[in-house]
Amino acid sequence: MSTNPVGRFLAALDPEHRDTVGGRPRQEQERLAAAWERELAADDELDTLDELSPPAAEAEAARRVLGRESG
Repeated sequence: MSTNPVGRFLAALDPEHRDTVGGRPRQEQERLAAAWERELAADDELDTLDELSPPAAEAEAARRVLGRESG
């Protein structure tokens, strides 16, 4: 498992989005990973989910970040 934020963010994405985001410039990947980390830290619902399933909480936060990106 990757310990860098971009690697962790990419791992939390579904395969289709992972490929799409992985093809973006590194600076954009870092921006999305930072937004993802903020989402994980700020949302109380994700804290509860994280206690039950950390991968599920990370995947949900990734979906939220990409959802905001697409509109």
